[in-house]
Amino acid sequence: MTTPLRGLLTADPVVATSGVALFADALRDQAVPVLDAGWHPPPPGTEGDLATVMADPRRVAANAEALARMTAAEAHLVDVLPASEALGLERGTFLHAGPPIEWERASGPLRGALVGAVLLEGLADTPDEAEHRLAAGEFDLEPCHHRGAVGPMAGVVSPSMWVYAVRDDAHGNTSWCSLNEGLGKVLRYGAYGPEVLDRLRWMGAVLGPILRQAVRSTGPVDIRAIIAQMLQMGDEGHNRNRAGSLMLLRELLPGMITADAPSADVAEAVRFSGANEHFFLNLGMPACKLATRAAEGIPGSTVVTTMARNGTDFGIRVSGTGDQWFTGPANTPQGLFLGDYGPADANPDIGDSAITETAGIGGFAMAAAPAIVRFVGGDVPFALAATRRMYEVTVGEHPVYQVPILGFRGTPVGIDVALVVRTGDLPQINTGMAGRVAGTGQVGAGLVTPPAECFTAALSALARAAGS
Repeated sequence: MTTPLRGLLTADPVVATSGVALFADALRDQAVPVLDAGWHPPPPGTEGDLATVMADPRRVAANAEALARMTAAEAHLVDVLPASEALGLERGTFLHAGPPIEWERASGPLRGALVGAVLLEGLADTPDEAEHRLAAGEFDLEPCHHRGAVGPMAGVVSPSMWVYAVRDDAHGNTSWCSLNEGLGKVLRYGAYGPEVLDRLRWMGAVLGPILRQAVRSTGPVDIRAIIAQMLQMGDEGHNRNRAGSLMLLRELLPGMITADAPSADVAEAVRFSGANEHFFLNLGMPACKLATRAAEGIPGSTVVTTMARNGTDFGIRVSGTGDQWFTGPANTPQGLFLGDYGPADANPDIGDSAITETAGIGGFAMAAAPAIVRFVGGDVPFALAATRRMYEVTVGEHPVYQVPILGFRGTPVGIDVALVVRTGDLPQINTGMAGRVAGTGQVGAGLVTPPAECFTAALSALARAAGS
């Protein structure tokens, strides 16, 4: 004998709602348990593009291919060398973070870093002269991403700076990143005082050559394996790199202490590297760049391959649209400030370090690093919710990068432009905050999201490509 109406009138109902809250609120007022499904309509004007892209018969297979390439990408530290050799960087050319920008629209920290780099290269004698020559257009500015490299914060790289070379043999790609300068007044945050330039000169004359000897003597270092392990140890790989930095130092230390250099220089290089909690960041970033680079150029794919900011604009690039940038005004991070600094001192979002979120760590792995919330102004429930929310806008889970507190579930990876527009959930980014005024340095750290127009513009381009 069957139960009338399948027991609907004799058992407690289970109700799920979506959309406007009126129906859910009415049920709650009657003491009926309700499960809210987060949903709202896509932004006005995107319906047609969204329908075209979601119906593109290439999309599912193309995104599966992008995910497979991203998660299969290798990342081995193979060398340390000057940027002039690694990137073919010519004298008078400077790389920077984010999408293309000219001096007139450059933010304070980017201007400060460029002034410092011009002084470092001996192309000007004073900051005023450097600024004048930059404003006159005497030097070439180019995004790091255009040469396969990445740079934290201002991301300025000049020919004499030393960079790490990280290799992905699975896809035949190499990526590069500058050496990390530590915290406080540093070039990447736009500071260019004498102590900043002295440190950079020491890094070029002493630290870089010692690290090169260490890497060449110990052999390739598996950066992807370190990232997988650091997620198990409380790092998320963007704003927290403590475990990763110590593991990297463990790999390099034998080669550093036996390097052919004065013992005082070796001791200082080891001390500097060991005292720098972000020592690993500049290796995690090129490792993530290699993962996203492997997914570039797949027709029909809606997976994001680049998220980067120059302090003025936030830009993304998408697999199915190649090298085209989609930009919008960079938002200003919200978080905690150092010393007497406050919100008025912070510059809008800046840096290539969002490549970590693009590859599925950083803000996407916040649940693995509850301690990070004390640095960026969130709380533990927010960290858990942030990672869970990112599963809603990504095409898969990383088989190697896992989150212990989520039952070792893989981190969300492969941001899907169509899912971002459809859900309205923007990628979550952890980041440092640079001072708005050139020469200030770091003023805090916090949380930020990209401007939504980057994704709607990319969706429109994908729709045009799908219809052509």
